[in-house]
Amino acid sequence: MTITIATFNVNSVRSRMHILLPWLEAVSPDIVCLQETKVQDFEFPQDALRAAGYYVTFKGQKSYNGVAILSKSEPSSVVNGFHDDGPADESRLLIAQIAGITVVNTYVPQGRDVEHEMYAYKLSWFDRLRAMFETRFSPDQPIVWVGDINVAPTDIDIHDPKRLLGHVCFNPRVTEAFHKVTDWGFVDVFRKHVSGGGQYTYFDYRAKDGVADGKGWRIDHIQATRPLADRSTRSWIDLAPRLADKPSDHTPLLAEFTDEAGIQTPA
Repeated sequence: MTITIATFNVNSVRSRMHILLPWLEAVSPDIVCLQETKVQDFEFPQDALRAAGYYVTFKGQKSYNGVAILSKSEPSSVVNGFHDDGPADESRLLIAQIAGITVVNTYVPQGRDVEHEMYAYKLSWFDRLRAMFETRFSPDQPIVWVGDINVAPTDIDIHDPKRLLGHVCFNPRVTEAFHKVTDWGFVDVFRKHVSGGGQYTYFDYRAKDGVADGKGWRIDHIQATRPLADRSTRSWIDLAPRLADKPSDHTPLLAEFTDEAGIQTPA
């Protein structure tokens, strides 16, 4: 048996239900982490997603940010935010235990501009994330860290690395901050299975024919600790949702693992 985990920045979940629901039915991933849901909790479309066969947990706010986890097995020990001594959390971090796996869903700040205060916030956010892993978890546990992480780690993860070098999602300082987290004990599951470039999860709306011309970025990630990464059998990017009518500017990234715990379908 296998378990499929997906991450998808939907850029407003209510605006993408016409894409999300058919995609869930067609692909049927076991765990789906959503980012940029952009909806207050009382307005989250949980009934439709539960009807599609998923347990639903979420944390949102009006117009910005927001994270959610959909799962075929009932989640436990759900935690929202850092709960550290840092500034008050936005709706960017959601953690749940599902089918024997710790699922960490993140929407990392984009940063806006390297001179903007939000860029410093982004770098400090990575520091807080590393500290959280150090204090709450161990690399020998099966943990998956996923989401819109807003970092293209290498030249092959961006369509024009020379021109775009220095961008808030592609520069040495942000890559170093990202690797401080991955060095804790994570494996890039997509890169474990796909070594070549030219495959991306984000295509700017402003780039005409961006998907067809390959003008993209790989800034969405599935990172797993070694016990889980060793169980990974494949990983892929699904471009179909990005090519649909009125799409998000992101598209899903998926990974498949051997399933040791067993998935339980919602009643």
